[in-house]
Amino acid sequence: MILLDTNALMMPVECNVRLFAELDRLGFDETDCLVPRSVLAELDKLSAGAGAEATAASVGRDLADRCSVREAAADYADDAVVELAGDDDVTHAVTNDAPLKRRLLDRGVPVISLRGRNKLAITQP
Repeated sequence: MILLDTNALMMPVECNVRLFAELDRLGFDETDCLVPRSVLAELDKLSAGAGAEATAASVGRDLADRCSVREAAADYADDAVVELAGDDDVTHAVTNDAPLKRRLLDRGVPVISLRGRNKLAITQP
């Protein structure tokens, strides 16, 4: 499973990244995408606002509907991502958040993030 965080789902609007097309290019199937429930809550909260961030969150929320949803004990989205990254079926995580990326790499989880203008690449721990 590929674990997606909030900003990964907002990348299509914020960074002009075709998220699922890029994951496919890297050899992943969108049916293997997983989102913590707290990420959905964060996207819902952000999309209720106004402006570019709200638009990106709204698009991200729509994209999240294509993913499996999993509960985590942690309420904070980043902590939930780190928690679920320890699950046996999670092989990679997608984030552009530098502190979260470091936490994931420290746990031994390969991270998919933005490289260049609108391409994703894998960073190994």
